[in-house]
Amino acid sequence: MSKEQKSWRKLDNAALLFSADNNIRDTRVFRFYCELKEDIVEDVLQTALERALEVYPIFQATMRAGLFWHYLEASDIKPVVVEEYKEPCRALYVRDKKALLFEVTYYKNRINFEVFHALTDGTGATLFLRELVKQYLLERYKELPDVSLHPEDMTLQDQENDGFAKYYTKRKGSKIKRPIAFQLKKIVPSYKTLQVSEGTLDVDVLLKRSRELGCSMSVLITALLICAIHQEMPKLQERKPIVLMVPVNLRKFFASTSMLNFFAWIEPRYNFSEEPGDFESVLATVKAYYAEHLTAERMEEHINQYLSLERHPIGNFVPLIIKNWGIAIGSRRRRQEITAIFSNMSVVEMPEVYTPYIERFGVFTSTPKMELCICSYEGDISLGFTSRFDTTNIQRNFYRLLEEQGVKAEVKEPMYPETDTPNLTSLTIYKWFSFACILAAVICLTVNFLGGHNSWWSLVAVAGIGCLWTTISVGYYKRNNLLKSVMWLYVLLTCGSMVWDAAYDFRGWSVDYVFPAISIVVLLSMLIISRLQAHTAKEYMIYFLMAAFYCIAVSVVLILLGAVKTFHFPVIASALAFLVVVVLMIFKWKDFKEEMSKKFHTRHNG
Repeated sequence: MSKEQKSWRKLDNAALLFSADNNIRDTRVFRFYCELKEDIVEDVLQTALERALEVYPIFQATMRAGLFWHYLEASDIKPVVVEEYKEPCRALYVRDKKALLFEVTYYKNRINFEVFHALTDGTGATLFLRELVKQYLLERYKELPDVSLHPEDMTLQDQENDGFAKYYTKRKGSKIKRPIAFQLKKIVPSYKTLQVSEGTLDVDVLLKRSRELGCSMSVLITALLICAIHQEMPKLQERKPIVLMVPVNLRKFFASTSMLNFFAWIEPRYNFSEEPGDFESVLATVKAYYAEHLTAERMEEHINQYLSLERHPIGNFVPLIIKNWGIAIGSRRRRQEITAIFSNMSVVEMPEVYTPYIERFGVFTSTPKMELCICSYEGDISLGFTSRFDTTNIQRNFYRLLEEQGVKAEVKEPMYPETDTPNLTSLTIYKWFSFACILAAVICLTVNFLGGHNSWWSLVAVAGIGCLWTTISVGYYKRNNLLKSVMWLYVLLTCGSMVWDAAYDFRGWSVDYVFPAISIVVLLSMLIISRLQAHTAKEYMIYFLMAAFYCIAVSVVLILLGAVKTFHFPVIASALAFLVVVVLMIFKWKDFKEEMSKKFHTRHNG
């Protein structure tokens, strides 16, 4: 590579959504896999992974949060290959937890590559898996030649280029009014595993039938999937259209070698209450939709629409926590406009010298709805259905409709190990603790009310219970990052003490003694945690600065407002906080500048 990897980089436009809106039902993780003709050797796969990362080092990154936006930070965490141990597409990105955003596992003769969508798209994942499989075969079979799968002059800049930013033109397109789409029901509980079913079919047979119908394979599969869903659609729901989201690889319209996300989507739809219900009519409508919307002009409109939102001069400076809420709310509303998803990952190609060792490639993804992913390799198409619905009728309908078109699919038997189930013990304990706090508060209020006492001592008890619950809750939800947990507790406890003091005629103990005492304890706690956990400067820097500036700012405001009566402790705490900032700026200036650049970056500056 001709260029050193950056220490951090901004997220592409699509990744902004994935970083803000992911949860247990929609982890935004997808799996690309390769089945070989012999069982996998773990040590060989580990070596192959390390070599593949030398070719594509941009995957060696963790997600971090700035003041306005998330960003990706280069990491020295070593990925470890393990045998498959969990359900497919379980969460890889856990807030506040420093971890890589991909995982490589194996089971029998299958190599699994799972990746969080904020890191790359289907094209990037395909390129990495191809390189991983090649490196495995080279290490396993020493006699094989090393055939390059990428341009010899490829640089890191090529991999990191943001295609969205490159092709953004500011030209505005027409706004599209999207109706509420038909929604599938029978959702399984969130702790149940993702429903996965797979099949294969002959690409030549499907291609022949597509040509006979005068359409592409994607158009044919889209129409068949709409009809398969319609067969499970109640009559009363037919007034709503069936809408499929179909991702589009923008590299087919705009030249790009980026490994980042670079895709848009179209939304073919059909309303069975307004149009005929036969397959031919559905196919004709879908074909016309593809012809109208699958153009460079429409894709450019898509890029401009979403980049303009990202670069809005006001929204750009909205704090990340508020932005995340807004993105998540918008994403939930958008989900109501989509029935299911169909993603065509296209052809996976490998040099002929490696094909005798490879059985097939396959792909599927996590989804809160139903999704069909396909890819082809050496004359076979692999189909991967995933859903969060407690039914397989739509998959059955799809295969039946395929067969009616003369295309016979082979349904694959699931090949997964016994996986561990999500551990809900800690969540259950937390729920019981929350219930116990509510119960204690209710008992105190009830006893106080029935006792007929003049003083409402129960309010003090409830406030104490509330403080205990808040402290435990912050510790539970922020347990993956102790420094952040300490900072949250710092703010909540100091503000809580001031509110408590104010409720009893404000005697000043909260600002004269409690606030400075907690401030000093927090700074010392952060120092101890950083030492014990061997944090680097870039890991502890922002939390020390936040604690120091919070201490100084609050102390100055309280003094100016005349709330402080005893100045000794607040001044000592502020002086200590000031010295922390000075020490960081003098001895860690390079890290200080970099952290400020990362944490306060916007979508306009570098």
